[in-house]
Amino acid sequence: MVNRTAPPARTPLGHAPSLFRGPFARWPRAADAALALAVFLATVFVMDAPGDELAIRPLDDIPVAAVPVFAVAAAALYWRRRAPLPVVGVAVAAWAVTLGGLADKDLTGVVTIIALYSAGRYSTEDRRAQVGVAAALLVLNVEGLIDPAPWQEAVIYGSAFMFGAWYVGHRFRLREQRIIQSRREQAAESRRIVAEERTRIARELHDVVAHRVSLMTVQAGAAKAVAAADPDGALRAMGAVEEAGRQALDELRHLLGVLRPETDLDGLGPQPSLTGLPRLVEQIRAAGVEVSLAADGTPAGLPARVDLFAYRIVQEALTNVLKHAGPGARAEVRLGADRSGLVVEVLDGGPAALPGPGVAPNGTRGHGIIGMRERALLLGGTLDARPRPDGGFHVVAHLPTGGEPK
Repeated sequence: MVNRTAPPARTPLGHAPSLFRGPFARWPRAADAALALAVFLATVFVMDAPGDELAIRPLDDIPVAAVPVFAVAAAALYWRRRAPLPVVGVAVAAWAVTLGGLADKDLTGVVTIIALYSAGRYSTEDRRAQVGVAAALLVLNVEGLIDPAPWQEAVIYGSAFMFGAWYVGHRFRLREQRIIQSRREQAAESRRIVAEERTRIARELHDVVAHRVSLMTVQAGAAKAVAAADPDGALRAMGAVEEAGRQALDELRHLLGVLRPETDLDGLGPQPSLTGLPRLVEQIRAAGVEVSLAADGTPAGLPARVDLFAYRIVQEALTNVLKHAGPGARAEVRLGADRSGLVVEVLDGGPAALPGPGVAPNGTRGHGIIGMRERALLLGGTLDARPRPDGGFHVVAHLPTGGEPK
């Protein structure tokens, strides 16, 4: 069987591709230093020409007395992330100072706009930030009264820019907080799902060990009953006891590697195995999904835990096909072997939607990819699950027959 193994899938907490991060996110201090320098040069060498146009200020027209004020206002922007409110105070004060004739047509108002955006973006003290917005609007009104340009137009547009700068930064901060909170909730939910799934797995392994011990008891009783009349039969029975004991110890070692928190779960009946796949396939077909099953080359004598986990992975994957692709979809189940053990593949041609929690056909609660991957890891194996390039979804699990729990 050709094994089309997909590249490793991302963990639940890092599955979305990272967004583009510009220089202000990658190198914040260097970017803020460059911003402060650029703003200083702009306030010194650029002026607001008539007609709302920007022009280069002649060297002999540079207000030398205002250069220190420009320098202080621009340099304050370097601390706009760590102390955004004091930066707003410095910017507004510098702007107010230049209104007394210290400079003409300067761009200190631009420094205030940047500072107000930073206050909305990085300060959680919204009331104090709004006081800064009010102070900036007051200075703007004073400038409108001094400036011969139409007062109402300057105040209306300037006020919109001032408040808009703070509000945009404020919305960005709230959005980032929501993203962080959502990631924390997803991480907590993933941990809860893993803990619950490991608990269920432990219960299932417990039933497997109990079955082996019961078998040992029956075989030992049979050996005792026939020991006198049939010594050879008694030896065979004791050999079966020995084999069952070894298997029970092997299963117990894996059981002890599984965390088992105290949770109330529904009682579990006899555990299924790969021999029950035809019945599972028929159940999925009855629900409207066309399923084909190929089990050529399946290793013989699989350990009970591998047999059980392989069945559960197929069950969960087919449940996700039914849930996300819906009736009318087509799916393939392939069982085979590689050098390390069993290979399980489930493919479907439906929409490439990420599987999530679902209800298995037998009524047990599953947890999508997280639960399937946890089962594979407990056997020392791997599980890859990802959308197929041509549509649908592809799940492939490698389950070693002698793997150690993780």
